[in-house]
Amino acid sequence: MSSNSTSRASRRQPLTAATPDIPAAPARVSFKTQMLKAREEAIVQAASRLLAEKGFDLMTVDQVAADVGIAKASLYKHFSSKEALAAAAMVQVLNRARTFLATLPDDHPLAQLKAVVRWMMQLQLAGEMPSLPSQNSSLRATLMNNKAYLDGLMQASDRIGGWIEQAQAQGLINPQLPAIAVLYTLYARACDPVLDFLKMGGQHSDEQIVELVLGTCFNGLVSR
Repeated sequence: MSSNSTSRASRRQPLTAATPDIPAAPARVSFKTQMLKAREEAIVQAASRLLAEKGFDLMTVDQVAADVGIAKASLYKHFSSKEALAAAAMVQVLNRARTFLATLPDDHPLAQLKAVVRWMMQLQLAGEMPSLPSQNSSLRATLMNNKAYLDGLMQASDRIGGWIEQAQAQGLINPQLPAIAVLYTLYARACDPVLDFLKMGGQHSDEQIVELVLGTCFNGLVSR
């Protein structure tokens, strides 16, 4: 090869090496996959509403399928059992809770605890809070083996538990109470029957009901 050819080749080489890599285009999601995902979300939403309205024991797969407008066989293509479906609804609520918790700052623990309880009660009054499973429920057994549920519950509990300990350290919540007892007391507001009783009475708006129950939860019943 001549020296001129070698020189031209050496001049061309950097241009090739400097050419940036072009990222591969993201894989396109097929229309069928999109439709299946949308249907699965609709199934979970329907299950959440029925769990809030009827509870796990009274909810049936037939009711969920009818609510979505699909055959029961189609529902089973997404969820293998009633327990798996209800667990997906519980995981979805936990994901919503974690998203809400992430919007709250850490500098006012009592205000954050009240905000969490208010949010849970608003969901219940809107019919969007699935009823918690009973101690001997088959759903409870399924949830205890569901990693997404356990991880979500642990993360939410750690965040709320931290606010409880801060509030106790600041004298805003009775420091003699075990933090875990306070945590369970707050969680219980997510399925408090008092909300439904007051709503059925028709004398208060949803917001008034929330504030009434919030007051009894944090301020107690003793006259001050």
